[in-house]
Amino acid sequence: MAELLHFELVSPERLLFSGDVEQVTIPGSEGEMTVLVRHAPLITTLKPGLLLVRKDGGGEERMFVRGGFAEINPQGLTVLAEEAIPLAELDRAAFAQRIKDAEEDVSDATDDERRRKAQEVLDHLRQVESALSATV
Repeated sequence: MAELLHFELVSPERLLFSGDVEQVTIPGSEGEMTVLVRHAPLITTLKPGLLLVRKDGGGEERMFVRGGFAEINPQGLTVLAEEAIPLAELDRAAFAQRIKDAEEDVSDATDDERRRKAQEVLDHLRQVESALSATV
C-alpha cells in the first residue's frame, strides 16, 4: 500500500478538502509544483490558478484558487486560500465579468502603481481563463 499525503484546503468560508491523497499540484507564486508524501518542508504564496488533487485510486478534483499560501511540513500539505472554488461550482459568466471588471480597472487606473497592480490581476485572471479553457 502506497503512502499518502495528508492534504487540507481551507478558504475563509469553509474547509473544502481534508483527507489523504496521492499528490496535489498547486499554483505557487514561483511556478506550479506537485507535492507528494515526504516533500521537503516549504512555504509558498499562491498565484491565481488551478489546484489539482489526485486521490488515492486515481480520481481527480480540480479547484480554482486565488491568493493565500501553501505550507508543506512532515504532517502534510495545508493550503490556506483567500478564495477557493471547486471547478464544478465555478460560475463561468461571473468569472467573465471579473475579467471585464479587471480590464476596466486597468484602463481607469490613475497612476502607474495602480495600473501595474490592476494589470497583474488581469494577467492572472487571463491565465486562469486559459487553464479553464484547456480543462473543458
